[in-house]
Amino acid sequence: MIASHPFAQPSLIRQQLVDADPEVRRVAIRELPYSEEDDYIPLLMAALGDAHAGVRADAALALEGIEQEEVVSLLVPMLKDDSPEVRQAVAQTLTELKEPQWGSLLLGMVGDPEPQVQANALKALRALRVEAAFEPAMAATASGDAGVRREALGVLAYLKNPGALHKLTQAAMSDPDAEVRRVAVGGLGFASGADASPALVRALTDESWQVRQEAANTAGKLQLAGCVPALMQAMADTYWQVRVACARALGKLKARPALPTLIEALNHEVSNLRKEAAVALGEVGDPEARPALENAANDPDPDVRKLARLALSRLAA
Repeated sequence: MIASHPFAQPSLIRQQLVDADPEVRRVAIRELPYSEEDDYIPLLMAALGDAHAGVRADAALALEGIEQEEVVSLLVPMLKDDSPEVRQAVAQTLTELKEPQWGSLLLGMVGDPEPQVQANALKALRALRVEAAFEPAMAATASGDAGVRREALGVLAYLKNPGALHKLTQAAMSDPDAEVRRVAVGGLGFASGADASPALVRALTDESWQVRQEAANTAGKLQLAGCVPALMQAMADTYWQVRVACARALGKLKARPALPTLIEALNHEVSNLRKEAAVALGEVGDPEARPALENAANDPDPDVRKLARLALSRLAA
């Protein structure tokens, strides 16, 4: 095992960076940001060209948060590095970029013939919210690679451009990949109720429970009254995680028709669902829930008891 030196002198660090053993070089890379080396960024940049993939990957990770043009300009082309480890590290660092100015560099990689390069470039573009990414992302939704489609839809969701609504709706309802459908369903969170309701109602019966859960979350976020019947039906889902999301959405919607369903959920074996049902009943605000909430105030789970009492206080207000 190679000893580390968290506060190593610059001279020692520099010796390690040129050591014949790549593991020694990797230790040096990891220690650089915490060493007494004031000007360590050029050393990390130089390490991006190391012959050993592990060294390059560690250097890329160590550069996270350094938004300098010379650094970003070196990292972006490395999305095409021969090593999967390096590509993953570079992608992780690039996703932490905050300044939209880097969008132009990343856009050049979206049309790359390699799907992983496209996906990583789109992933990095997402949080930058660069309007110029709209058309490339729209085109990428037709990719034969699920990872590319997923990241493209993520970009469109972040841009909140109404022109992407039909792509998000189409993907939410019919993409063959469950994770792509889930991302599309979540992306509908910026749409109007009239536009999103049909896709969300359908998604509440998706074969993937994660998609169903996301649909319930989005319906609650948008407060879509038209989804109430489907949410009530989904309260019988075989996955309690979906029921929790539905209960939360019904509470946000103050859905009085769901009162019996939410009261029944107070007796579910999973405490997370009982907690969410108590919160939802407080939000609905119907006095008919009082007896059930008073009973839940004696629940064996302390959090359920607390939330039931809070719900009762809301009814009394």
